[in-house]
Amino acid sequence: MRPQSTEDVPPSLHRVRPHRQCFAWGSATVMFVLAAGVLTGCGNSGGGGSTVSPRPTPPNTASFSPQPLPSSASSAIASARASASAAASSASARASEFEASVSAETARRAAAAEKALKGVKGGGNARSEVSLTGVPRTQTGGVLASLVTITNKTDRKASYAVQVDFLDAQGHVVETRYAGAENLEPGKREQPIVFSRKPPEPKLTPRLAKAERY
Repeated sequence: MRPQSTEDVPPSLHRVRPHRQCFAWGSATVMFVLAAGVLTGCGNSGGGGSTVSPRPTPPNTASFSPQPLPSSASSAIASARASASAAASSASARASEFEASVSAETARRAAAAEKALKGVKGGGNARSEVSLTGVPRTQTGGVLASLVTITNKTDRKASYAVQVDFLDAQGHVVETRYAGAENLEPGKREQPIVFSRKPPEPKLTPRLAKAERY
């Protein structure tokens, strides 16, 4: 038997084959398009390298309002302010107490020393027996004070009168104070204190002006 040729195939069968082939290609094309659409959708929803994330919007700070300090912080600040105020008052009180105690102890001797130095010329005859030492302001409540050390270097009992000048930065005498020792035994010493009544500023410097033994 000889094989059939296309001419022997019935017309109905000859037309059906192209339609099936077209349907197959068409189906493949639709599937490719759908697959591409799915991949594109996945790429947009996922974290693909080609995806661009939108820039974050900064917060609107105009709506922010300052928050009050916690009660513990407020209490600490109030306590610190109260302590500082109390410390200042305490320093002033110490200065007044120190000045009052020194004045009460040396007032009579200071007056006697001032009287004894009225007619003394120059620096006096006992400058080598007197020295000055500064007293820390922490001990005087902020008062400028100087410790006057009077030592009787003679062989007999003697009294002493001392003048201390307080000088400013230009060397001008701003204030003068007096101290003394009465009936001091040979080899003995006394240490009265002189202090300035001027404000802490401008700073003053104490200087031994006169020292007289009588």
